[in-house]
Amino acid sequence: MDEATAGGLRIAVLVKHVPDAQFDRHIGEDLTTVRTESILSELDEYALEAALQLVEAHGGAAAGHRVTAITMGPAAAVGAVKKSLQIGADDGVHLTDEALTGSDASATSKALAALLRHLGPFDLILTGMASTDGETSLVPAQLAERLGLPQVTFAASLELTPGDGDRTLSARRDNDTYAETIESSLPAVVSVTDQINEPRYPNFKGIMAAKKKQIQVLSLADIGLQQDEVGLAGSWTRVEAAAPRPPRNQGTVITDEGDAGVRLVDFLAGQKLL
Repeated sequence: MDEATAGGLRIAVLVKHVPDAQFDRHIGEDLTTVRTESILSELDEYALEAALQLVEAHGGAAAGHRVTAITMGPAAAVGAVKKSLQIGADDGVHLTDEALTGSDASATSKALAALLRHLGPFDLILTGMASTDGETSLVPAQLAERLGLPQVTFAASLELTPGDGDRTLSARRDNDTYAETIESSLPAVVSVTDQINEPRYPNFKGIMAAKKKQIQVLSLADIGLQQDEVGLAGSWTRVEAAAPRPPRNQGTVITDEGDAGVRLVDFLAGQKLL
């Protein structure tokens, strides 16, 4: 840790480059997701905003606090880091290696754990509640286990408060009929929901400032992992087959000939919707 950040809060935000939900998803010949039209995962923007709000509430960069956006994936995945820098992250890291292709949640968490050990220590590791492509919500829990850190999931609010010589994290979790508040020591791994805040948009000043910010590019060799520990070889799960979703059948059209209401009720009853 350099002198500029000594004593400051170091937050890592894990961001992912995912297929744009506006377009149809496609599976390649290797049975992995085609990512040619990809963007920063919307759910990760809430984690980034939470990190920025935490450091701003405690003095910002002037107090030595730093937010690092971290991603893993092919060359194009750096786009997720670049947008994070435009939004306000201080620096970024991109883990990229051909051997990462096909990594499931387990192999992903293994690679990210090794990367965070290499870059750390961090006081707080923030993630979204899930990725918008896989939607498993498994990586935060697996990452916490691999790093031996406390884990808080689905946080709807976050606060840092002074503890016995150290900062303490306070998180609120909202359930259907009640809310609960959880406290954790730091460092910790925390996933946040899409109810925690309203993510900010990149402005012109942020876009221009991002051009001067550093993005560190690392490979598996840099973080001490072998190629067979990740990717398809290091995954616990594997896609055996995939096929395009069948086209939808044409819906039932009811033409009003004076009895449309009755026919509509009969249709809904037949579908067990009434």
